[in-house]
Amino acid sequence: MPDSSDAMPPHDPYAALRVRNFRDYLAGSFVALIGRQAVTAVAIWQVYQWTHSSTALGLVGLVNVLPLLALSLPAGAIADRHDRRRLIAAGTAATAVVSLALAAVSYWHAAVPALAPLRWINASLRSLALLFEHHAEPATLRFDEPALPLVFLLLGAHASARILIWPARSSITPLLVPNATLSNAITWNTSTFEIATVAGPALGGFLVALVDIPAVYALGAALELLFLLALGRVTYFQAPQRSALRRTWRDMLAGAEFIWRKKVILGASSLDLFAVLLGGATALLPVYADQILHVGPIGFGWLRAAPSIGAFTMAMWIAHRPPMPQPGRALLWSVAGFGAAIVVFGVSRWFWLSLVALFFTGAFDNVSVVVRQSLVQLLTPDALRGRVTAVNQIFIGSSNEIGALRAGLMSAMIGPVAAVVWGGIGTVAVVAAVARAVPPLRRLAALHTLRPEP
Repeated sequence: MPDSSDAMPPHDPYAALRVRNFRDYLAGSFVALIGRQAVTAVAIWQVYQWTHSSTALGLVGLVNVLPLLALSLPAGAIADRHDRRRLIAAGTAATAVVSLALAAVSYWHAAVPALAPLRWINASLRSLALLFEHHAEPATLRFDEPALPLVFLLLGAHASARILIWPARSSITPLLVPNATLSNAITWNTSTFEIATVAGPALGGFLVALVDIPAVYALGAALELLFLLALGRVTYFQAPQRSALRRTWRDMLAGAEFIWRKKVILGASSLDLFAVLLGGATALLPVYADQILHVGPIGFGWLRAAPSIGAFTMAMWIAHRPPMPQPGRALLWSVAGFGAAIVVFGVSRWFWLSLVALFFTGAFDNVSVVVRQSLVQLLTPDALRGRVTAVNQIFIGSSNEIGALRAGLMSAMIGPVAAVVWGGIGTVAVVAAVARAVPPLRRLAALHTLRPEP
């Protein structure tokens, strides 16, 4: 709740980085995120190069969203019940193993035998693609790579490992810093995330062009192992407040109940869910790079990195500015700007204009990320943070992955340009609806005045 007695604290943009626990954790998380972003971006490129199908790109989103929907709530309860550092370490090790498996399958894909189950899966995927891609010449849709179903399976395992530890990763930050520096720590979390999402896809694109796809997967595994080493140095600044969970559905759903009562969190999360679901264009970047802008894998890497360059720029500006006096209004205007920039990207035929539009999508999105994550961490008691984060993860992760599925299928039916433009228009409409439905979001007090419930 806002506390009118709180005075504006002296602004130190590097306050959280002066805490060793947080600094060590942030460095390890940063290198691991570079690897994960590279793996994700290159997997999309690999699937498209093997299939030349927009539907296949949408199915990559589906492979990522199914574990999200199935595992997020149990993962949140586990994060509130067990040591979050150990959970993160276990999931990081699993992610490294899956990345190595992706490297092996990709390197030796020509030696994968065309077994009957693999042929059947590929035939089913091709039939599904033909169902949506009426405008495509059937001969151009290539679902004849025996390793393709194995890559989909491993991408699902990669997503499962990430999702199982995401509530622990997202809720550990308040345990590593003093309360007074939490908002600053969240800003630096988003900043390093955006640096990673710049470096990861760009690095992946360069490595694909200069070496090969398996090298990117192997690099992802190596960077996960570096994160494990960094975790060994991390200790808690303040002890976690674990609740005595009874492993019932009501306890598992306590995070959803909390968000339902906190209308500002519900409004901010709903805004992000529907905006990214409608306005997300990342899944179609291979199509734009190959068929519309004609810029190849290196250009694809820069298209993939441009939103993160914008987001990092905005994150640095936020970190060096005093706290937002009206964060709710800033959130609403930034998401509207995100939708408008998506429309510009959709109609652009010039590579430089596309990069500028994507830059602004990232800049506007970063404001949304900082405000939303700050609300979740600042208003939630520690004993509930894992479960609240898990529900928030469903909001955000499902919007990204279902948005990728929406974009892929809509592109298959009406073309990529119409899919992107109509999505951007829908994003602006969602902002207007949320602003009207959740008035407290417009009146939200400055973030440094917010406190969790007892």
